Amino acid sequence: MADKTLDDLFHDTLKDIYYAERKILKSLPKMARAAQHPQLKAAFEKHKDQTEGQIERLQQVFEIIGKAPRGKTCDAIEGILAEGDEIMEEYKGTPALDAGLLAAAQAVEHYEITRYGTLRRWANVLGLKDAAKLLEETLNEESQTDEDLTTIADAAVNKDALASKS
Repeated sequence: MADKTLDDLFHDTLKDIYYAERKILKSLPKMARAAQHPQLKAAFEKHKDQTEGQIERLQQVFEIIGKAPRGKTCDAIEGILAEGDEIMEEYKGTPALDAGLLAAAQAVEHYEITRYGTLRRWANVLGLKDAAKLLEETLNEESQTDEDLTTIADAAVNKDALASKS
């Protein structure tokens, strides 16, 4: 077997996050429909639009490295999204639903933050400055989304879930 390089790892990880972003894009409308709190619903809708731009940036990174944009099944995101589906099913119609949806969304954000942070660092090491800039732009968006979700959780969603406690 040929030796694997950082270039190979970068490409494999890029395929992983490309797959993940496309799966996330499909799940966000479902999460927005399930959300009860208007701020949470709006956050999911905003992130759907951002995710479309993030996918476009990933396609640009593939172009920079001379590869076709292709995804590779990401078991991690499959599991995180399955947990979100489970929460939607088990907590449907309850005040705790939004708290669960928010937690599931933050699990997605944290996964994305780790991937984009790593890819950006590797792009810099590989001398892919334009790719690093694109990845950093997405990393900043993901970090801001995580902060926005925390604000929504602290301002309303967690308190609403707690207030329903008998």
